[in-house]
Amino acid sequence: MKWILISAVFFGFPQAWGQVSSTETLLKRALEKSTDKVKVETPEQKKQAAASGAVVVDRIVAVVNSEIILDSDFRELNKFIRSEEFIDEALAAGLDANLLKSDRTTQLEYLIRDKLMASETKKLNLEVTEDRVDKEIEDMSKRAGMSVNDIYQAVASQGFAKSEYRAFLKSKIEKQNLIESEIISRLRISDDDAFSEYLKSHPQAKTSIDEFSLAHIFFNPKKGSPQAALERAQAALTKLRQGEKFETLAEQTSEDPNFSTGGYLGNFKSGEFMKEIEEAIAPLNVGDASSVIRSRMGFHIVKLLSKKETPDPQFLREKDRIKSRLMSAAFRRQVVIWFQNKRDEAYVKVNAI
Repeated sequence: MKWILISAVFFGFPQAWGQVSSTETLLKRALEKSTDKVKVETPEQKKQAAASGAVVVDRIVAVVNSEIILDSDFRELNKFIRSEEFIDEALAAGLDANLLKSDRTTQLEYLIRDKLMASETKKLNLEVTEDRVDKEIEDMSKRAGMSVNDIYQAVASQGFAKSEYRAFLKSKIEKQNLIESEIISRLRISDDDAFSEYLKSHPQAKTSIDEFSLAHIFFNPKKGSPQAALERAQAALTKLRQGEKFETLAEQTSEDPNFSTGGYLGNFKSGEFMKEIEEAIAPLNVGDASSVIRSRMGFHIVKLLSKKETPDPQFLREKDRIKSRLMSAAFRRQVVIWFQNKRDEAYVKVNAI
């Protein structure tokens, strides 16, 4: 039977964890990395290994809690990260994407994070079964309109064995479960947060705007002269102030060619109507009528029929996109913090990279 030598430095675990450094512990972890039988090289065995002609083909680069990172893990990682879709967003948070593909120190950080998540997954009992992996692949095949075999063939065309891809999916599902439990479920982005972000590009915006219903009595400056139209408007206003009903005066005196019963104009939101009229009705209470207002069209006496606050429609159109952007940014920040906290709590020992 073939023996593979693993060059290693054995790291002692903190006694407070009740763990003991042992050749057997590391050997067990190394066996999980290879289908061949593994023999660990200790300093005392080096001379024997050299004398026997054995070749060191793998070595332990780092230990994370009870997980080990082998030199071969870097080769496996480089195989996966050739395709962007195989780079885990959480593991890569805060890391330089270009360095991840070439820099061994950055790759080690990625692998350490992977082991930290693996440890936490076991601790929280979030590991998934092979049946769950089967279901994920079946769901993928339905969404893509492909058979399961087609998916495996597509994966094989990218250089991945079926077992490698299944292991990747299993790890991905477990990470997603962990992230949902530990990070995403705790993130909160409110409408107020979104509006604060919206204000950065719309400094004059308000959380809500007025929506109002109006009626008016209109006096056309083209009938006679502008001065004559103004005098007719002022006469109507005097009658209104003396107690005549607005609706009656509108019926009797309005010169609006599109006149509606009672002088009704319609419903408007702030910014949708003539600026001079919006400014004039701003201080009015519902049921009040304005003084004579001059617009580019002529002269108006306006009655405020109703008024309510409504969310700014432009903000509403952008709100979900803003919240999604804020959530992504918050997620990246919290992932980095989570990894740092877990690393501070963990036993991490790095050998020569």
